[in-house]
Amino acid sequence: MQFTTRRRLVATSLTLALGVTTLAACGSGDDGDPESSGPAALTYWAWAPGMDKVAGIWNATEGKKTGITVTVKKQASGDDLVTKIITAAKAKKAPDLVQAEYQALPTLVSNNVLADVSSEVSGVEGKFAPGVWQQTTLGTDAVYAVPQDSGPMMFYYRADLFKKYGLTVPETWDEFAKTARALKKKDPSKALTTFSSNDAGLFAGLAQQAGARWWTTKGETWNVAIDDAATKKVAGFWGDLVAEGAVDNQPMYTPAWNKALNTGKQIAWVSAVWAPGTLTTAAPDTTGKWAMAPLPQWSKGQQATGSWGGSSTGVTTDSKHKKAAARFASWLNTDSEALAALVKEGGIYPAATAAQTGGALSAAPGFFPNQPDFYAKAAEIAKTTAPSAWGPNVNVAYTTFRDSFAQAAKNKSDFPGALATMQRATVADLQKQGFEVKG
Repeated sequence: MQFTTRRRLVATSLTLALGVTTLAACGSGDDGDPESSGPAALTYWAWAPGMDKVAGIWNATEGKKTGITVTVKKQASGDDLVTKIITAAKAKKAPDLVQAEYQALPTLVSNNVLADVSSEVSGVEGKFAPGVWQQTTLGTDAVYAVPQDSGPMMFYYRADLFKKYGLTVPETWDEFAKTARALKKKDPSKALTTFSSNDAGLFAGLAQQAGARWWTTKGETWNVAIDDAATKKVAGFWGDLVAEGAVDNQPMYTPAWNKALNTGKQIAWVSAVWAPGTLTTAAPDTTGKWAMAPLPQWSKGQQATGSWGGSSTGVTTDSKHKKAAARFASWLNTDSEALAALVKEGGIYPAATAAQTGGALSAAPGFFPNQPDFYAKAAEIAKTTAPSAWGPNVNVAYTTFRDSFAQAAKNKSDFPGALATMQRATVADLQKQGFEVKG
């Protein structure tokens, strides 16, 4: 694709709110729409466990009524799937539907992989928290996917050790820092938590909560603001705690990290709604000793959380059954039976607000028997998810984060320098791809 064409595509795809005319989606006609010309056989690329069983429910119920059948093809997740479906789309061989992480949507849209299904999913928006729905619109009037699962962020802590050391659950980040210092003073062998550089999603979610908008568009230009004031505040906060030794500087998901959680060497974790599953494996000896609370706020009384993880269901521009595919995507992520199956078979936390309590989520996770209102509290937190702003090269930003912040954490210094490196690398990559960039 020539650079001029790419710039024009970005402008038309991502600035609909400014009144720019949208390019026609290649191959997205409704020739085979079942409402006008008979049955449709759809293919869905997904990685979540048990999706074939959920599709089976559709085929046995809605499928029989509509003639629309869905076949799930299991895929790898993350960058592997993004690369595979872009390649398939260029060859005009993409499936009808794809499970896509929220941060991957701009990349897929800028490569003309996903169709705008705003007219096909009209009326669905109200079933999701505004901050979650916004991730599928990219801040425009278009809708490029239907939210499937979400990862609202929360604060997890060892309730027994907080009581032992006389600590109070922090409601603000200032209180969080004071709690970290108080614990170190009472027992230097322990740390409240760690700053980890091996998963950029955590840092991105914290920046999102603080109000960061890393990628935005104006006309035909991308504005990259990874080093904006909000993110600088987050980076400086954690950098100061690491520098003074108030928190650890080791990465997550390692044997050493697991041991620290299991033995109480680390007594808290800033994570997301899916944390109980990780804790079950990482700290099996601590079942029933943890509790969950809202994420600390930058100002007392605020209510905002970031998002760490989550995915959506998109319809591709290659699909010859756009309306049928959008109909399945809506059913999958809003129908009560489908949502119950997603929770049971896929182990996901549904994005649809009505499914975040009751049913399969009536009881607390097995790891939290002491907190029966776990999912009721999680649902309230999920409603406060702050808007995010993703761009077409999240992979570059995330890779640079892992490299630059790993060094900063190891050296216990220069977090602002690591953030500046992320900014430069992200801007340079967009420019290399031929995008018009400000930043």
